[in-house]
Amino acid sequence: MGLLAVETADDSGLARLDAARRADILIAGNRAATLKLANQRDGTPNAPVMITRAPWVGLAEAVAIADPAFDLANPLKGPFTTLPVADDNAALAALRLARLAGLLPALFVGQAEDPAVRLSAAAIAGFGQGSVRIVSRARLPNRHDAASEIVAFRAEEDPGEHVALIIGAPNGAPPLVRIHSECLTGDVFGSLKCDCGPQLDAALDRIAAAGWGILLYLRQEGRGIGLINKLRAYALQDQGFDTVDANVRLGFDDDERDFSVAARMLGALGQNEVRLLTNNPRKAAALAELGVTVAERVPLQAGANPHNQAYLDTKRDRSGHQL
Repeated sequence: MGLLAVETADDSGLARLDAARRADILIAGNRAATLKLANQRDGTPNAPVMITRAPWVGLAEAVAIADPAFDLANPLKGPFTTLPVADDNAALAALRLARLAGLLPALFVGQAEDPAVRLSAAAIAGFGQGSVRIVSRARLPNRHDAASEIVAFRAEEDPGEHVALIIGAPNGAPPLVRIHSECLTGDVFGSLKCDCGPQLDAALDRIAAAGWGILLYLRQEGRGIGLINKLRAYALQDQGFDTVDANVRLGFDDDERDFSVAARMLGALGQNEVRLLTNNPRKAAALAELGVTVAERVPLQAGANPHNQAYLDTKRDRSGHQL
């Protein structure tokens, strides 16, 4: 199949893919449910859904299908008709490819005569699961510990450059480890909408006080949906949706992060048993499934304020966070 992301499409690109205006539109089941187009064939949660390309659906209409930011400003026309998905594996891989690119999971599906890139479903499914390697390390004095060392990693097929900050020296005990996913708005700009910045500072203080530990900084912005989509989720939160529902309306899962890279980073550092500094039992379970022994889950509380209280309540009530 030939694919073109709705978000990046323009008239000339769409014409090359679909001169006859027959390209249907593939969207994630989460987004389809918002549009009342849940897959009637099998009812599988978040199953890919194909929308028949009606004659009146042009580029602007497709963007409105893909992006919930337009749901209130431009009530969707319709009705839409769905088609059976010919190959679920290929469709899921195509939607994952869009997510990996930080794009909304919505694609024109046509028969391009000369596609720019050819990818198999298996190659997309295996993306980011390769090994990691240490590419650079250096001393990094900081206000938490003057003797810290920063270690940079590259993972196969993953453009993100993940880093570890090592505080103290191994002493025979499992290190106190914090897995922190990148948050530009909280870590850099001091956003009050989340608790990420204060949690980062508090985690580094706790690790320094423990005398030995590691902070893994993963380039998985916005629970893995990317910066732009996170800002879209913020806009939906301003309309009254919580953080889970905002991600779902965009066509993503509640949490798209992949913690396997954290396990591989720990392995590269020679650490296969940790004390994990987190309120999120999913992180501990993910590491355990990947072969890292979690000797203890250590809770971390920091950063509550009137602007993020609903966000923290949602993490507790809907995402299972615990103190």
